[in-house]
Amino acid sequence: MHQTINGGSADKNGGRRARRHPVILRASSLVIAGVLSVLLVSAVAPPIIADQSDRAVVNAPLTLLTAPIDGEVGSLSKQIRNAVEPGDSLARISNARVDESALMALEQKTSDERAKLEATKQKKESDRAYVNALDSEISSQTETLRTQFQSEIVALRAKVAESDSLSGAKKALVDRQSTLVARNVASMDMLNPTKAQYSAALHNADAERAKLNQKIAQLDALQKGIYVGDDLVAIGILVQKRRDISLDATRMQIEEKELSASLRDHQSLVDKERQRLAILADADVTASTPGTILTMGVTPGRRVNAGDAVASLVDCDKRFVAAIFSYRQSQSMKVGTRVHIDNADFKSGIVEAILPKTTDKVDERYAVPFPQTERRELYAIITPDERDSEVVNSEPVATSSETTPCTVGQWVTVTKDKALIPSMSVTWHRAEKLIASWNADKGPAPGDSKKSTLSAGIAALIAEFRSAASAAQPAVP
Repeated sequence: MHQTINGGSADKNGGRRARRHPVILRASSLVIAGVLSVLLVSAVAPPIIADQSDRAVVNAPLTLLTAPIDGEVGSLSKQIRNAVEPGDSLARISNARVDESALMALEQKTSDERAKLEATKQKKESDRAYVNALDSEISSQTETLRTQFQSEIVALRAKVAESDSLSGAKKALVDRQSTLVARNVASMDMLNPTKAQYSAALHNADAERAKLNQKIAQLDALQKGIYVGDDLVAIGILVQKRRDISLDATRMQIEEKELSASLRDHQSLVDKERQRLAILADADVTASTPGTILTMGVTPGRRVNAGDAVASLVDCDKRFVAAIFSYRQSQSMKVGTRVHIDNADFKSGIVEAILPKTTDKVDERYAVPFPQTERRELYAIITPDERDSEVVNSEPVATSSETTPCTVGQWVTVTKDKALIPSMSVTWHRAEKLIASWNADKGPAPGDSKKSTLSAGIAALIAEFRSAASAAQPAVP
């Protein structure tokens, strides 16, 4: 009897379990379908019409500081997150393996030019001394010849006067004898010799007068620097030699000027080469713009090549937020629109530009690459509100999670002013935090298996939502 009763009750329990299985299956199917629908809708529809985006990152212009020379990094005067001003030194680079062959060749040429210049100067001075000696000799001989010519001219004038007197006496004798012959007192034989003597006296006077004129001409030529005649041959040779030596001295002077100019050029090249080697041997990596050090690409003792990146500077005064919105928001996200920003040290900003896309070359100019966009998405470039930044900066901001200067690379949430449709990923994230805090405040009572099962189910749903949200949000590079 007991067996019959127990068997009947067992059949009834089995029937109830059989009836419950389809209900559980249908309920599970509906729950799974609902979860998948919610995930599909949250992954596709909300980003198109949402007024909120958590695919936004803080960015700022980037400046690369490169090594000016090859060498080894000696010391680093700045570290990451240090603020720098233009002209500040970040690193010292030294190079002991500088090629000095060009400097040695230039110095050898300069030495040769200097030796030629000294030889030319000595030759010029020697020529000038020789010219001075010749001038003295020429002056002495000219004065001697002048005195000699003057004395000879005086003697010749006396002889000319004497010849004139003799020719006059002979003329008087000829006249007297001619009168006697005319009177037949004397014969022609006596007159002819007298006439011959008179003619000889005239010729002698002419000869003396010619010598006198020659000496006068030579004296005049000597005074004018014209050396013609047998008496002036020696001094003419000296004058010609003096002219040749003077020309050589002039040539040496011109060559001296040319060598001096060439020496100055070579010395300038040597100085420039020394400066270049000094720069190549030791140089500082200095900041050209103000900013904050974002990364340091070298360590003390490391060898770098010219052009290698040493450090990167980020300009925190020009930071901005690059947020991704649907192209449907381009009208409402026009330039000048005010937005709210969460998870940043500034709470609001203004849309400065709308970009349809970006390129790798554009990304190289900024601290972090722009987030990747999908089809029909655009970038909204947002600058922090200066008034809001002043208020926020007056209060200390927690920097425990901050890993880069001025929060560059930090993901933030951008919400349009008077937003109506939130982002589903942000909504799920907030729901996750709310449920997690609620579970922390109200933990399950001991032995309450139903509540534990419910909490486990909710945790599973949260894990699914989290995976969907993380799949929609790209990681920071």
